[in-house]
Amino acid sequence: MQLATWNVNSLKVRLPQVLDWLLTRPVDVLCLQELKQEDAAFPLAALEEAGYHAVFAGQKTYNGVAILSRHPHPPTDVVRNIPGFDDPQQRVIAATVNGVRVVCAYFVNGEAVGSEKYAYKLRWLAALDSYLSDQLAAHPALALLGDFNIAPDDRDVYDPAAWQDKVLCSAPERAAFHRLLDKGLVDSFRAFCAEGGHYSWWDYRAAMFRRDLGLRIDHILLSPPLQARATACDIDRTPRKHPRPSDHTPVVVTLGAALLHKPLLA
Repeated sequence: MQLATWNVNSLKVRLPQVLDWLLTRPVDVLCLQELKQEDAAFPLAALEEAGYHAVFAGQKTYNGVAILSRHPHPPTDVVRNIPGFDDPQQRVIAATVNGVRVVCAYFVNGEAVGSEKYAYKLRWLAALDSYLSDQLAAHPALALLGDFNIAPDDRDVYDPAAWQDKVLCSAPERAAFHRLLDKGLVDSFRAFCAEGGHYSWWDYRAAMFRRDLGLRIDHILLSPPLQARATACDIDRTPRKHPRPSDHTPVVVTLGAALLHKPLLA
């Protein structure tokens, strides 16, 4: 079973790229962020023709999340947004696919440390933390996938000094990320790769992708029963090389059927 996450930065614009990618990497579950379209415009027919069920929560121009699945049965127990958190922005959708609780999230960017949007980000992170505690209690096999808008540590930043205390890298944001790990969730990419210099987002400006000056802000966190099954996690840079790409690229984790007992990297 393969699970993937991809901030497509407009599904309307990037739908052909998503369909092409699914032909070359037919993952079992794909979590999408930044759909930037209302539900009425969601390309359900095209995705079903490609062999995928879809559940989604969209809004005009901004945000929007979706879970695509090629399991024979559609996703079940679908929950949109964070229960009890009053928020008009469509940022979270959860569903169960083949026994796995999949939570797809588009974390708040935060704009700048000290801004109103940054304060909203910290409130949102606290609400998500509480929600995930409940979800983990109910669903031991859980995967949290998405654009976290957080680079967990300096290995995930091309220039740590320049980004120190800036949004995406500030101490409160990183602490919120590590509180998720304290719940037992595992950063699946880091479980297989301890080295820095691996990124999932590059600014469109100043040839940042060509110069490989990026941040690792797209993540797949797995609960222990799922991480025990993980055999690989990779960042697929290929879609970022296409004309008119998203500024993000997919992250993919592979789960084996049998439990694998192996040490995790620091």
